[in-house]
Amino acid sequence: MQRTTRHAAARIEQLIRELVDVPLPVGLTAWDGSEEGPEQGPRVLLRNRRALRHLLWQPGELGLARAFVSGDLDVRGDLTEALRRCWAVARAQDRGPLRLRGRHWGRLARAALRLGALGPRPPVPPGEARPSGRLHSRGRDRSVIAHHYDAGNAFYELLLDPQMAYSCGYFTAPDDDLEQAQDAKLDLICRKLALQPGMRLLDVGCGWGSLVLYAARRHGVRATAVTLSAEQADYLRRCAAELGLQEQVQVLHQDYRAIGGEPFDAVASVEMGEHVGADNYPRYAATLHRMLRPGGRLLIQQMSRAGNAPGGGAFIESYIAPDMTMVPIGSTLDLLESAGLEVRDVEAMREHYVRTVRAWLAALQENWSAAVALMGEQQARVWWLYLAGGALAFEENRMGVHQVVAVRPDATGASGMALGDRAALPGRGVPA
Repeated sequence: MQRTTRHAAARIEQLIRELVDVPLPVGLTAWDGSEEGPEQGPRVLLRNRRALRHLLWQPGELGLARAFVSGDLDVRGDLTEALRRCWAVARAQDRGPLRLRGRHWGRLARAALRLGALGPRPPVPPGEARPSGRLHSRGRDRSVIAHHYDAGNAFYELLLDPQMAYSCGYFTAPDDDLEQAQDAKLDLICRKLALQPGMRLLDVGCGWGSLVLYAARRHGVRATAVTLSAEQADYLRRCAAELGLQEQVQVLHQDYRAIGGEPFDAVASVEMGEHVGADNYPRYAATLHRMLRPGGRLLIQQMSRAGNAPGGGAFIESYIAPDMTMVPIGSTLDLLESAGLEVRDVEAMREHYVRTVRAWLAALQENWSAAVALMGEQQARVWWLYLAGGALAFEENRMGVHQVVAVRPDATGASGMALGDRAALPGRGVPA
């Protein structure tokens, strides 16, 4: 491939070496047609000078995300592979978040001037969240949940399996598809909770109701589902009516902090604890304890993360899940036990999430035109970046996910689990 020299791509490549002393991990094509970097593999396309202005005004991950979401920066080829190469370079160089010092700003300004990239701040893509109000107040939590989950049931139907399970699946065979993995996950949860006909189940943060519908149909339980999303609540009520389960499934559109009434035989909360906030987690754990009868079982499925980005990073916090907090699994276990629960089993499912998210990404790519028609191209690009990066984060162990089984002991300390009862916790599937 013949390359032009000393044009935009070459100047950008030189600037990157000066600022962070790393080679280009992916190919680069600039707006003037000039090219640099590896010839094989994914290639970053800078559609215009505005792509650089996003980074001038917001250096780092958020500026790159804004350029990508707006379409000023694009990727030809496998986006996940492009992100993988960039992370590999960052690890090799032991690079943390990009921090520009005084001398760097001078070089950056001179390069931007030569490239004609100086100018006003580009518009922030409208899909970026702007939550207001006190952190984790009920009103703010309601608006944050609506930002992500009320994107429209039609969009999620493009992405998810027929049961609309929006959480990590459980792959028990190399050739399992997403529908099989989600069915296996729901079965796994029900068996870990030891559900029996007539038992009362509470699902805190129920999503579109895949668990309560499954438990009501397959195990004959009476289920109460709690969600803060109006779209999810309406969808679940319709599904329960269509399946003739309206007498077995009650749907509450409310905050978890408003849950009251008699304790339940079993409680589940699947990938909801990440949204309550670090300061509120003790109250969340206390609510789960209060709503579980003595001797009853609790199952939590929750993402975890160590390091300095508990919210998942600037892109996740701005576009996907504002106010989300992920902590190491050990911290979660401490909080559950501080609430009076006894942890009985912990299962890591990180590799299962890699396959789950990749299946969602494949569905998005297969239904790209329909997704754009439903939500617009910029929001579809948000999801493209989110899923490509999310699969990689689980693959590289920057994020994890665990299922935790706990019990509420009675006043004498009895757990309700007999000796050897761990056999009731099913054997582990081996992901391919």
